[in-house]
Amino acid sequence: MENSLQTLRSDEQVLEASILSTCNRLEIYTLVRNPEQGVSAIGSFLSRHSGIEVSELYPHLFTYHHGEAVNHLLRVAAGLDSLVLGEGQILAQVKKMYRLAQEHNSVGPILNRLLNQAVSTGKRVRSETSLGTGAVSISSAAVELAQLKIGQSRGYDSLVSLEGEQVAVVGAGRMSRLLLQHLQAKGCTAVVLLNRTLESARTLAKEFPDLPVQCRALEALDYCLSTCSLIFASTAAAAPIIDAARLSGLNRRSCLRLVDIGVPRNIASDVKEVAGVELYDVDDLAEVVARNQESRKQVAAEAEDLLKEESRQFLEWWDGLEAVPTINRLRLHLEGIRIQELEKAFNRMGPECSDRERKVIEALSKGIINKILHSPIKNLRAFQPRQQRREALRTLQALFELDLSADS
Repeated sequence: MENSLQTLRSDEQVLEASILSTCNRLEIYTLVRNPEQGVSAIGSFLSRHSGIEVSELYPHLFTYHHGEAVNHLLRVAAGLDSLVLGEGQILAQVKKMYRLAQEHNSVGPILNRLLNQAVSTGKRVRSETSLGTGAVSISSAAVELAQLKIGQSRGYDSLVSLEGEQVAVVGAGRMSRLLLQHLQAKGCTAVVLLNRTLESARTLAKEFPDLPVQCRALEALDYCLSTCSLIFASTAAAAPIIDAARLSGLNRRSCLRLVDIGVPRNIASDVKEVAGVELYDVDDLAEVVARNQESRKQVAAEAEDLLKEESRQFLEWWDGLEAVPTINRLRLHLEGIRIQELEKAFNRMGPECSDRERKVIEALSKGIINKILHSPIKNLRAFQPRQQRREALRTLQALFELDLSADS
């Protein structure tokens, strides 16, 4: 990640940069000098990084600018842009993006404030709405999907307890930890945890003292495929670890349900052709999401209202920065006039003017300048269409003959 951030920032078009990389999402947030040239620079970076030609890559990319980009990031942090509405893991991933960007000095004042606000917005949505209830992660949705399918096989159109099911989890990473949490909550009474490194499996199992977890090496996979009724696969394997050929050689007597949430896929699609085997993957989670969708539409609408408020606050601050150079130059201009006129007044008053009187007159002159500046500064910083603010800035610069090039 450090090399990627440094490579991005080395391009003269990229002023600030951060990268959000998850199992199913790659997003790059940047502040660029020129929108068109900046997008081109980022496209070239992605092409070099992936080894895919730019012409082949571009149809699969999406680009947001200014307000759209701000809204998108806030939606991502809130879990409104996730497959599972209100997903909790994505907020932790946004926090990680922010931390890495700070550690590698790839963000400046704009992205620093935006990422900080994205994290706080994600927390606010989860604390002020019930969006985080129900299936709020890929893992929880996978467990609910298994409950639903088992229930349907018994003639119910509802989630059923997993008590009595012979369950195995393949992998001992973050997703598997969440799987164990949800399996325990849904009535699972025992789990076989398989992993290439047995010690990692044992370390994870210790986190669940109330759930009997039997840790076994990955070599026991065939045994679990023969004896278990429900298996979740979540490994980082580059190729499928379960396929039709492997299953066909096993002696099974009951239905086997396989749930694949690995990225890339851990289970080959040809297992669907094996009798008595059902395969479900991330695409099938839409069924669980749909069941929760209706009851959560109102909650999502409440969250959207919060996001609009948070987005408006950030854009108001960001757009207001455009007025800062003019405001500073105007303040310096008026301060120069104040000092000149004050010196003239003190010269006219002569030595009979006491130090106390000088202080009173100086305070009076500063107060007048501050009063004059108050309304223009407030109005220039207020939230308004960008073109309207720019017209006001041009007018102010012309009226007071302000030379902003002196600040360059």
